[in-house]
Amino acid sequence: MPTENGSSITRDEIYRNMHNRMGQVQNMTQMGFSKRFDFPTEVIKEGDVNAVVPKLEAYAKEPWEYAPSKAPVFYNPVMELNRDLAVLALQAYQKIQEKRLVVCEPLAGCGIRGLRFAVEVKGVQKVVLNDINHEAAKLAQFNSEFNKLTKRVFVMNEDANFLLSRYAAPRKRFHFIDVDPFGTPVLYLDSALRALRDGGLLALTATDMAPLCGVHPNACIRKYGGRPLRTEYCHELAIRLLIGCLVMMAAKHEIGIEVVFSHSTDHYIRAYATAHYGARKADQSIQTMGYILHCFSCFHREILKGPVQHLKGECPECGAKLRAAGPLWTGNLSNIRFGSLMEKEITRRQRKHQRKISKLLFLINNEHTGPSTYYVIDKICDKLNLPVPSTTSVLSGLRERGSKATLTHFNSRGIRTDAPASVLTHLLFSLAK
Repeated sequence: MPTENGSSITRDEIYRNMHNRMGQVQNMTQMGFSKRFDFPTEVIKEGDVNAVVPKLEAYAKEPWEYAPSKAPVFYNPVMELNRDLAVLALQAYQKIQEKRLVVCEPLAGCGIRGLRFAVEVKGVQKVVLNDINHEAAKLAQFNSEFNKLTKRVFVMNEDANFLLSRYAAPRKRFHFIDVDPFGTPVLYLDSALRALRDGGLLALTATDMAPLCGVHPNACIRKYGGRPLRTEYCHELAIRLLIGCLVMMAAKHEIGIEVVFSHSTDHYIRAYATAHYGARKADQSIQTMGYILHCFSCFHREILKGPVQHLKGECPECGAKLRAAGPLWTGNLSNIRFGSLMEKEITRRQRKHQRKISKLLFLINNEHTGPSTYYVIDKICDKLNLPVPSTTSVLSGLRERGSKATLTHFNSRGIRTDAPASVLTHLLFSLAK
């Protein structure tokens, strides 16, 4: 791995240097160095980076309080898996592009995500970290200095949209922008798209799951421009609504979107998409928009592609009223080449969440070719008053009947299949006997 002076060192030497620097900071902290910040801090190690972060236990006085939002600088340790996957995705993208990358994190907090990009991803030339919070920018700058990255990591203290707009000129744009807000990323889509190069990669995190999953449908329509549904596969609908919003925003700038990776984990959803300039490519992306029709009576669902549709009123299976979700993205939620590169990367890296990430990538790559939406076996059996069979027996039964069937990462009891709901319910009755 190249150093700042152009020489190379081994990964073992990096780990050893990091360990030594961590010990130095801990000693300085014990000597009162933490007085540089007006709030309690602690030293943590994540990936190959050591960083000073807010001491969260000082801000959660009650068990139900959310400490990261109360701390003066935002840092969420639960999102370490999110950051691990972001490192893998950026490395996969760099290998496809085969070029030196300029990266931006406009909502950086303490800066640990951007620092990990600089240290752990080969081929990253420059990282721009930004946060409107002065204390966050100050902490990110300190962490950059501590990891000796000041020649490649530049910290700004501006409004995120203002910063991205200043990089919207053709020769200033970024190869990769990671928008990871607390809540919805919609507020930053327009400026992020304008600051992204042709072929650039955009990563979006959304944590406002209540609107996206149909608890507050009006809020979802207002933010994302599509109607959600409170179905058993609402987390997939959430990702499709987020991507659909991105597609329509990009089309305004004559940019087409290709989704290369996405996942739903814990309390958030995450989508990675590349941007391709041109009115024709934007039109092609728009044609992948559409609606998902769902019958709450018999679990029947239909996919209608195209932004303008005459929506059916009655379920063709049972005659009940069909409910529509959308407009939303109806295309693929991942790219098999991109996912395979991420799988190869995780086998070469030792991480705390390695087993969980490997399983997640395996499931996502396997369900890549499956149809939109999935069935949750427990949900159907509960409504039909049937004993719940194992997912293995359901998968085998569907495949014996000539249908495609795979597991899904969205739900451990979910099955993605091209079999209609009537075939699945008949199979469940058969298994119950």
